[in-house]
Amino acid sequence: MERTLDDVEADEDREPGRRKSPAVTALLVLAALGFLGWAALPLTGYDSNRYAAALVALTQYAVPVGLLLVVLALVLRRWLTTLVVGLVTAALVASVAPRAIPDPPTPVQGTPLNVMSANLYFGEADAARIVELVRSNDVDVLSLQELTPALAAALDRAGLAQVLPHRVFEAHPGAEGTGIASRYPLRSLALVPPTTMRQPSALVDLPGSRDVEFVAVHPVIPVGSDTVGDWRREITVLPHTPAEGRPPRVLAGDFNATLDHSPLRGLLGRGYADAAEVAGAGLAPTWPRAGAWLPPPVTIDHVLVSEGVVVQDYRTFEVAGADHRAVVAHLVVAG
Repeated sequence: MERTLDDVEADEDREPGRRKSPAVTALLVLAALGFLGWAALPLTGYDSNRYAAALVALTQYAVPVGLLLVVLALVLRRWLTTLVVGLVTAALVASVAPRAIPDPPTPVQGTPLNVMSANLYFGEADAARIVELVRSNDVDVLSLQELTPALAAALDRAGLAQVLPHRVFEAHPGAEGTGIASRYPLRSLALVPPTTMRQPSALVDLPGSRDVEFVAVHPVIPVGSDTVGDWRREITVLPHTPAEGRPPRVLAGDFNATLDHSPLRGLLGRGYADAAEVAGAGLAPTWPRAGAWLPPPVTIDHVLVSEGVVVQDYRTFEVAGADHRAVVAHLVVAG
């Protein structure tokens, strides 16, 4: 007959000279089973309903939970629990820890390209702060999510058009609007099919020998009972890395996904690199606003780059009135 964790731990309690509370064993095993179920979601790539997607978003917090359970199991001398939970925790650490370790610097010659992305929280973000960040970070291309007509006008009053005069804006009331503003000329493209929120794309005419394709990303959030399928599709339909001979590509925006979610992992598997992960800042949270702890902060805003674009630096910044932090990536387009 197959033995369970409860059976093995109960045998340990019956060993001579050892008296351990069955209640303690039961509580530890229940906690371990809950942890193993949580850890199984990102490790197996299961995020096909809103509850699983929410738990996968919190994968980085599963690591300290697993370590705590390992320590408790060691103290209580529950060896099987220690082994199983320890192995699963090690697998999580191997997946999550590299995001906090910067890649070695890559020497490159080419055209500098500073990219910023900001979710504007239904158009409530402080327009002056957005323009201040654009100026202070010498931003060349800006991705704006939840761009409303009113905030687009406020951004111009704050001076955005003077710094980034070229644009592909699809401003709409609510959360649907998205836009691209650029220091360099833009030519509108159609790299993404229609989605719930707008996801415009454009060719950026850089001064160097190579141009770059740019996509402002904002798939629907997977919180409704009927939105998870759309969320997965709207990330999956983002363009693959460009074919040989085409300009390199940058995807920037609010992906509503962490690096543990399977649709985003699939996108990275196509050849993109996450700028934050390359810079060792892959665990820096971008949502919710600074100081908020419920829900726990997670990293759902990203700048992805294809081959031919090298990450030099990455930072996040607070924006008054917004529920996301702005992200800024300093890149170089090789060539």
